Amino acid sequence: MAAVSFRWILQLHKDVPKAARFYSEGLDYSVNVCTLRWAELQSGSVKLALMHSPNDHIVQKGYSSMLSFTVTDINSTVTKLIALGAELDGPIKYEIHGKVAAMRCMDGHVLGLYEPV
Repeated sequence: MAAVSFRWILQLHKDVPKAARFYSEGLDYSVNVCTLRWAELQSGSVKLALMHSPNDHIVQKGYSSMLSFTVTDINSTVTKLIALGAELDGPIKYEIHGKVAAMRCMDGHVLGLYEPV
């Protein structure tokens, strides 16, 4: 019986190099490959693949994958991501276990941020 391993998460984007820059500069992903149509990024053992989409309807609001990231400073991460084209999807929340925020990247994909206490 063959072993199964997780390969990567795929997202569709209008501008692959811009999306690769967003994840590399905003969330410290390493860029392994980046062309106009395809990019592969990595953080630890997690690989994120970005592929060019030829249409304008990449993500419909509410119907996107959600990538969740643990960060050391949610405020500075939110500031970096906004500068790279993201938008907050509601306020930063201060929960008992830490701070949480939801953001949308330039193509509408949802990102969850978590800063533990």
